[in-house]
Formats: sequence, structure tokens, C-alpha cells
Amino acid sequence: QVHLVESGGGLVQAGGSLRLSCADTGRTVNNYNMGWFRQAPGKEREFVAAVSWNGGLINYADSVQRRFTISRGNAKNTVYLQMDNLKPEDTAVYFCVANDRWSIMASRYDYWGQGTQVTVSS
Repeated sequence: QVHLVESGGGLVQAGGSLRLSCADTGRTVNNYNMGWFRQAPGKEREFVAAVSWNGGLINYADSVQRRFTISRGNAKNTVYLQMDNLKPEDTAVYFCVANDRWSIMASRYDYWGQGTQVTVSS
């Protein structure tokens, strides 16, 4: 059974960096696409980045392009999000997702982590 656990959130000043990690403790997502969504207070959940099961396909939201980098771990049941040059508007709860279908739509993802808070101060 898929069980996604995120870590690495926290408080950082604008211009700083954070690295989020997500692991499937059920070790069943090796052939799944994985990604990240985020949700800020009062806003809808939005796509951040996704990587295919073999790392060959990657997609980013325009708002994070060239600042964030998504990658899979060697064990394939992990995914990372390196966030550089963070901005106050990046403040949100970040959710790890996994699915056997490729999508940037939240409704298409079957598996979600509990979320980790990222706060960027100005």
C-alpha cells in the first residue's frame, strides 16, 4: 500500500533554499509518476512539478520554472524538490503525490502525503 511521507519544510527568508523529500514507506511506487502540489491559505491546490517513473519526463509550473528542481531517488520510491531563490508567494503547504498516470491535475492523483509547511519571509 502506498504511504507517502514528506519532510524538509520550514521557515526561510526570501532568496533562500529548501529541499523537500518524499518517501513511499510502502515501497510500491517504483513504477509510478511522482510530483508535488502546493496549497496556500485561501487558494486552490496547484501543481508545482512532476517527474515520470523513470525520470525521463519532467514538468514544472511556470511560477517555479528555473527555481525549483524535481528529481527521483536511486531507489525510485523517493522524490525530491530542491527549491532555490524562494519568494514569499511560495509560502504554502506542499504535498507529495504519486500515480500511475501522467498528469498535472490534482484530481488525477490517487495518492497524497500529509503535507509539509513551507514559509518564506520577506
